[in-house]
Amino acid sequence: MDINDGFNDALGDGLNDAQNHQNATDNNNGEYSYNSYKSYKQGEYARNHIRITATKLSDGRDFFYLDDSPDYVSGLKTRELKDPRKLAYRFASHIDADGNEVQYAAPQMRQDPLTGDWIPMSTARMNRPITAGPGALTKGNPLAARKPGSAYQDGEVPDTDYDVVVFENRFPSMVQVPGVSREPHYLNGNPLWKQAPAAGRCEVICFGPDENMLPAQLPVSRLRTVVEAWAFRTAEISQIDGIEQIFPFENHGAEIGVTLAHPHGQVYSYPFIAPRLEQELRHTQAYFERTGSNLLKDLMLSEIDNASRIVMRNHSWVAYVPAAARWPLEVHVAPVRDVLSLDQLDDQERWDLAQMYSTLLRRGNAFFDKGDGLGMDLPYIAAWHQAPLHDPRRENYRLNLQFFSFRRDVNKIKYLAGSESGMAAWVSDTTPELIAQRFHELGAVDLD
Repeated sequence: MDINDGFNDALGDGLNDAQNHQNATDNNNGEYSYNSYKSYKQGEYARNHIRITATKLSDGRDFFYLDDSPDYVSGLKTRELKDPRKLAYRFASHIDADGNEVQYAAPQMRQDPLTGDWIPMSTARMNRPITAGPGALTKGNPLAARKPGSAYQDGEVPDTDYDVVVFENRFPSMVQVPGVSREPHYLNGNPLWKQAPAAGRCEVICFGPDENMLPAQLPVSRLRTVVEAWAFRTAEISQIDGIEQIFPFENHGAEIGVTLAHPHGQVYSYPFIAPRLEQELRHTQAYFERTGSNLLKDLMLSEIDNASRIVMRNHSWVAYVPAAARWPLEVHVAPVRDVLSLDQLDDQERWDLAQMYSTLLRRGNAFFDKGDGLGMDLPYIAAWHQAPLHDPRRENYRLNLQFFSFRRDVNKIKYLAGSESGMAAWVSDTTPELIAQRFHELGAVDLD
């Protein structure tokens, strides 16, 4: 099945002149010519059960439907590709209150001379909608399917329904602006302060149209489509010049700081290697040079041998509480096979991951008992650690998911105070063995 079948015919009149100039190729009939994917290759399951349809939002951002509903997979039904909003081109200049033309304020990043860390800075994020938590400012839900007459310009999704969608963030922390040099320079001419455009990419992945649905309540088949979205975007973004690391992640819960309650995740693609991954690469590389072995694989095998902290396993994956867990609830998930990134997973591994992730979310929600046996909607972060794209140390790394929550009891939160925030020196309020013991109470280790 051609994943782009019918795309050109449907999209033609959906782009304004600025978008056509910047983002499309004129094929002499006014239609939008879409090039085939550069790196992503569908496995057998995705070829037969997931249909990807690409379009552009009215301001020029990339948008993708990933459909698993049979009528859309077969082509019997098609999605709305035209964004009816009248948004200005995303990188267009604007006129300020004094009548002056103001250029697009591209995110910048500055390097901390003390640590070497790059810090992206994006003033546009101050204007993003907040619909969750005590700071909620917007009543509409921009991640929901289109509802005519609703708030927030009818939202980001052109259709009135969807399965999974992926699109570029409207308020990105990092973005590549056409025609803008990415060369670093010195702020105020001072060589201590290195600055450069934050020329990365930020995308949003919505797991379904129901804003009240928790990720833990999604069927495994839908999470399988989410896994395919992670693999799809990892493969395609890896071909973008200037990207060094691709980081799919999920923030869940207002206590985590989520500004939109709708079930969704994100993909941050950095023009640098993020500090946590850099630290891990230093250790995995040193371990390889010392032993000739892969540190992440040996950690997994050691946990399997110990067995006490293994909380789940199936044919392709192992989930365990690491021996030096920082968080009051922390689980690492590793593939049995040596894999560098999500796009390298085969069909069986993608299905097994969907099963394990679903089980992990449900057991995470049951982890803290309020006395009624119902558990709670656990606030968590799910962070995919993938091998960097170009750094030679990538070969001695290994794909892994690090899942954690700062909730340490039903009514208690692990605050990152002086030692953690000031010195990055963690003090744990529990032990990995107690975390694993609680998971053992919630269900069987073997999922097969």
